[in-house]
This record gives sequence, structure tokens and C-alpha cells, in this order.
Amino acid sequence: MGSLAAAVWTDLHPCTLLLGAVLFLVLAHFFKTRRQNNYPPGPPRLPILGNFFQLNFEQPQLSLQQYVKKYGNVMRLEFGYTSSVIVTGLPLIKEVLGHKEQNFVNRPILPIRERIFKNCGLIMSNGQAWKEQRRFALTTLRNFGLGKKSLEERMQEEAYHLTQAMEEENGQPFNPHLKINNAVSNIICSITFGERFEYQDYQFQEMLKMLDELTHLEASMWCHFYNIFPRIMKFLPGPHQTVFSNWEKLKLFIACAIENHKRDFDPAQTRDFIDAYLKEIEKHKGNTTTSFHEENLIICTLDLFFAGTETTSTTLRWGLLYMALYPEIQEKVHAEIDRVIGQSQQPSTDDRESMPYTNAVIHEVQRMGDIIPMNVPREVTADTTLGGYHLRKGTAILTNLTALHKDPTEWATPDTFNPEHFLENGQFKKREAFLPFSVGKRVCLGEQLARTELFIFFVSLLQKFTFKPPNNEKLSLKFRVGLTVSPTSYRICAIPRT
Repeated sequence: MGSLAAAVWTDLHPCTLLLGAVLFLVLAHFFKTRRQNNYPPGPPRLPILGNFFQLNFEQPQLSLQQYVKKYGNVMRLEFGYTSSVIVTGLPLIKEVLGHKEQNFVNRPILPIRERIFKNCGLIMSNGQAWKEQRRFALTTLRNFGLGKKSLEERMQEEAYHLTQAMEEENGQPFNPHLKINNAVSNIICSITFGERFEYQDYQFQEMLKMLDELTHLEASMWCHFYNIFPRIMKFLPGPHQTVFSNWEKLKLFIACAIENHKRDFDPAQTRDFIDAYLKEIEKHKGNTTTSFHEENLIICTLDLFFAGTETTSTTLRWGLLYMALYPEIQEKVHAEIDRVIGQSQQPSTDDRESMPYTNAVIHEVQRMGDIIPMNVPREVTADTTLGGYHLRKGTAILTNLTALHKDPTEWATPDTFNPEHFLENGQFKKREAFLPFSVGKRVCLGEQLARTELFIFFVSLLQKFTFKPPNNEKLSLKFRVGLTVSPTSYRICAIPRT
């Protein structure tokens, strides 16, 4: 028998082996699919790769909508060995994020995220570790000013520095990206590191550039390939290696800040988030099951740094772009600012109720900017049903915020920038179908911080400047897809108002 097997093996051609392997995978995939009773419908997919090549990676959130129209509000897509379900429409999204949230509370941990973060941090952790870290972060953020006048005063001071930096451009065309990034980041840095960074700080500017680069690259085709073939891709060169390299450099930046804190650490005088966390580590010393350790401190700080910089900064960049493209709306914002607070008084959140039009404009920027179109993904924690379909444990869930924020049954002019969506009889109107910060137990940790920053920075900038396109340059609403959807690089003129 051994000789017979050896003879058969010798006679087999490599092509025959390859064909047999492909046939086996196709059949395995076929039978796996047949066993999935009452699973959501979706477009046909390839073995192993699934629907990988059916999405346009330059605008995936838009190309996805054509399949939603064809297959319905609970639709299946597969990428490698990961099954994903796209959930569309306010009733079903509310069911996922609210009524049945216990079945969808986890985050899916894809290979690229597992390599970078493991089960650490605030954004991608799960279970008891996530509960402990979120509870601690919320308490600590409140202790260091969240919701208090002291933090608002820091924002007003930073808004002053930002307007000064823009004044130095003397009305000439410039790219506002890094200036806005630096200003917004300084708010979360004052909480986490206990300091702000000058706009000329070379090392900090490099950190912000790395953050921007990996935000873009992590949504690239190479990184998606890594999630399908991690054991192969980890040996191959490509943009995914830059993502890993940048995250490691950012971790090192934070690790150095932690070491500096340790040198003059005084438990009796907690200066910032890092000090508070070091104190918590001491409290849990000797407990082998605790989630409070230095690796988690690095990842939690990194999460705060990333989330506290990227999302608000991107929204403000969309805001200035829309103001330059819609001068008539910008004029109305100017008029309301002049009427309510004038040219010299610094804006405060106390002014928000008296400025319904400006508040509506900021909300419309968030709706149209659509910076996190599929929300941060969830994962099914136990077999369940949704919309009449069976969902298996481990299925990734994406809530379709793009469709929600452009739903013609919810918005009068869904594809047009129109602040009237958030106004009724001249007063600001909240909208149930507006969920840029998500909802439920995993609602954005920094929602209150972001809302305050958006108002104070936006009003401060519009109080001091009129934003216009440069002469002979045309601004567009083209976007760049990454972990967030941001406007492509643009130049703008900040003309001082008199």
C-alpha cells in the first residue's frame, strides 16, 4: 500500500493538485453556504475572497448602497472568512444599537487589529476589560474637566491660538489641515499628557502626519488582504507594513510620555489621565486578572489621542470647506454670531441655544461629511435574529449611517447641504435619524467633548474670518476614504473680518 501511494503521488501533476485544492475549497464553501438556513441575502461571492472585489475601495460606502437597494435592509457580505451583515434603516439600527444591544455589544477583532491592539484599549476591547476601561476613562475625563467650565476655557484659549495661526497667513491660500489637527489634538493632549504642543513643534507635527497617514492606509486594499491572509501578508512588503510601523512609533511616543510621568509621579497630586492610570495600576498591583497594566495604558491613551484628534478635526475641515462653497450660508452664520456675541467676546456653549442657525449648520456638516459611514463595527455575541433573518455568533455588524443620513424619507433634501434640516420655526430641532456618535452602551466616549469643541472652534473661526476659495482654484467635495472619510487636501483663504 505504501508503494502504491508513493507511485500515485509521483504521477500527480502540480496542476492537478492545484485544481483539486481549488475544487475542494469551492465545494467546502458551497456546503457551508447551504447549511446557513435563513441567512440574509447578498451578492454572489468568490470562494475565500468573498465579495472583496465587488466594492469600490475609493468610495466603498457609496458603492455599497447599490447592493442595499437590491438585497434589502439586512444584507450579507463576506470578506475572506469574515461574514458581515449590513443593517440599513432607522428601526433596524435602533434594534441593533438599542433594543437588542446585549447581542451586538462586542467589537469584531480582525487580524490587523489583533496585531496592533489585542484586547486592549477603549475602542476595540470587549468583555470585562472593556467595561473596566470605559468606566475608568469616563470618570477620569470628568475629573479633568469634561462638562466643566475649566475645560471649555482651555478650548477658548486653543481657539485663540488657532485663529492667530490663521491670521499669519495674511489672507493667502493655505492648507488648514495640520493647524486644525494640532488645535483639536491639544485639547485631548491637555487631558491625557497634561500639556499642549506648539504648532511649530516638529516632533508633534510628525506624530500628527503619521496619524493621518495610517488613518488613510488602514482602509486600503493591502490591509484588507492582510485580514484575509495574515500569515502570508505579514512577510510581504506594502502599505500595511507602514500602518504597523506608524502605530508602533505612536505607541513609543506615548510610552516615552509615560516614562516622563513616572519620574516625578506623585499619587497625591494627579495631574492628568496618565497619572490617574498609573495610580490605578498601583491599586491593582498583584491582581493577575486586572485589565489595568501598562500595555493597556498605552493603548487607552492612544485611543483617546486618535479619537480625540481625527474625528473632530475632520469635521471642522469639512465645515470650512462647506462655508467656502456656500457663501450665502456663511453670511447667515456671520450675522448670527455678530448679533449674539459680537466680534470680541469669546464663544461659549452657553451661547448655543441663542444661535440655532449656527448649531444647525454644524449638525448639517456632520450629516453631509458622513465621516464614519458604517459606524464602528459590532459583532454578534450569540446566535440571534434580526429583521426575520438568522445571524450566527461571530458575524460582524455594520450599521449603515450613510443611508440613514441620506434617507429621503427623513431629510427633505438628502443630497444637498441644507441647515433647514435641523430647524423648525427658526428654532433648533433634534433629529432621531442623526447618529454621528452612534447610540447605546458603546456610544462615542467623547461625544460631549466633541460637541463642545465643534461649537467653540467653528464659531471662533467664523467670528474672525470669511473663508473663500483661492483665486483661480476650484474647491470640490471629493473625499478620501480611511478609518474616517475626510475631504481631499485643499487650500483655502481665511480673510480677516472687520
